[in-house]
Amino acid sequence: MWRVFSIIELRGLTMLNEITKQFISSAYLVKWVTEEWEYQQMLALRQAVFCEEQGVFEGNDIDDIDEKATPIVAISCVAGIPDEVVGTVRIHQSEPQIWWGSRLAVAANYRKQGHLGAALIRLAVTSAHAQGCRNFFAQVQSRNVPLFRKLHWQSLQEIQVHGRPHHLMEVHLEKYPPFREPQTGFICTNRVSV
Repeated sequence: MWRVFSIIELRGLTMLNEITKQFISSAYLVKWVTEEWEYQQMLALRQAVFCEEQGVFEGNDIDDIDEKATPIVAISCVAGIPDEVVGTVRIHQSEPQIWWGSRLAVAANYRKQGHLGAALIRLAVTSAHAQGCRNFFAQVQSRNVPLFRKLHWQSLQEIQVHGRPHHLMEVHLEKYPPFREPQTGFICTNRVSV
């Protein structure tokens, strides 16, 4: 039987379409930044998280470390094709065999996935390990310390960074075997365990 819809009913259908949930990918490519679009989206994500959302920096969060750091991204994939940068971290060597991770950020809509931060940390540490890292440190916001502890990090001391509580943390490097293909990275589709 055919039914004729009134304008009110059609408007109701349109409204139903407007309240559907945003698509959240179930597959992510985690890799070193190798393309300009990845770099630009990484900077935009850092600005959204550290400047707009958290108010840690005004304008942008770019600093001298960016000149020597290796940026890493998590890219959501649609039908197997990289689509959008939804997570980032950067790593750098401060002196021979001493590495640091910083600027870990995941887009707000993707934080409940529960694995993107861990995947970014995994590639950060394993790729530094492949380059001769002997000690890997991070200054971790206090609210993120439980995640890092689950991932085999230990707190060395509580500190203040940019006026906010952090922990100076070091990873148990033996839990992170060297990964020698960070430019191509890896796909993660569910919780990461290291």
